[in-house]
Amino acid sequence: MIKRLGDSTIRFEKEPSIVGFASVVGKKEAEGPLKDDFDKIIYDMHLGQDTWEKAESVLQKEALSIALTKSKKDARDIDFIFAGDLLNQCISSSYGLKDFNIPYLGQYGACSTMVQGLVMAAVMVASGASHMSACVTSSHFCSAERQYRFPLDYGGQRPQSSQWTVTGAGCCILSDSEEKSLPKVKVATVGRIVDLGVNDQNNMGAAMAPAATDTLMRFFRDTKTSPSDYDMIYTGDLGKIGSELLYELMQKEGVDIRHNHKDCGVMIFDKKEMDVHSGGSGCGCCSSVLCSHILNNVTARKQKSVLVIATGALLSPTSIQQKETIPSIAHLVNIIA
Repeated sequence: MIKRLGDSTIRFEKEPSIVGFASVVGKKEAEGPLKDDFDKIIYDMHLGQDTWEKAESVLQKEALSIALTKSKKDARDIDFIFAGDLLNQCISSSYGLKDFNIPYLGQYGACSTMVQGLVMAAVMVASGASHMSACVTSSHFCSAERQYRFPLDYGGQRPQSSQWTVTGAGCCILSDSEEKSLPKVKVATVGRIVDLGVNDQNNMGAAMAPAATDTLMRFFRDTKTSPSDYDMIYTGDLGKIGSELLYELMQKEGVDIRHNHKDCGVMIFDKKEMDVHSGGSGCGCCSSVLCSHILNNVTARKQKSVLVIATGALLSPTSIQQKETIPSIAHLVNIIA
């Protein structure tokens, strides 16, 4: 039961329910203002493993395990799982989830992957192809730094526009349950690739803000709504600089979102003394905040209708070395109480 609205927005006539969600984060994330919202904090960055990549796989495993426990479900109840991360070939997802024996569909949308997976899981459930599907994403500061930038021992100078990759993971389990007390996915807008020529890998906010603007404006046009119709508009990880650029770009379209917008990358590290410059980033940024603070608020009816827009910079080490620009994307879901 899915209805098409406009060119890229879909309305779920029978809204998939979020029956379980969980978040797992590292030590630095626990020093931020959202500490009490997370389900599990892991203070050992190695998570008992001998590589950073194996450590990140454990984050996904833990997030799914906790979500299953909270929802009182078993891995055998999950028809499909959509998962992704930032590493080459999404190895954190495949290695972390292989022992669950759940039919697996790997995803890659950079830092937008959590909402991409949420859209796919919702489509599966709403279409009747699945009774229950899950989505999970992760990132790890050390594994991301090793792949995208310099070895940590190099000690390279980080510009103020740079963001800190979140060590964390988040998982959502969606179901065709009609229980009214559960949060539900009502509408989704699939993003388009937007590239305005930004080529600075240390300024992801500038690269992603145009994609967030494009998706938001198409969502408002397709649904004939405005920012005031929603309790909060959450972006994934634009950071401080990207958020300010989003305000400017939206203002040019005649839309003001300053009064009810928050960014997960700013929220998770909202302390000046944490030295994260523009804020947090990574697949684990939006997913850990969504699967804790945001869904906690919706479940408690503190917020009855929110927009979550995860943004992703579609670069790679190869494209950066070849001096290419950074295409970006943003996917959106409307979650209701």
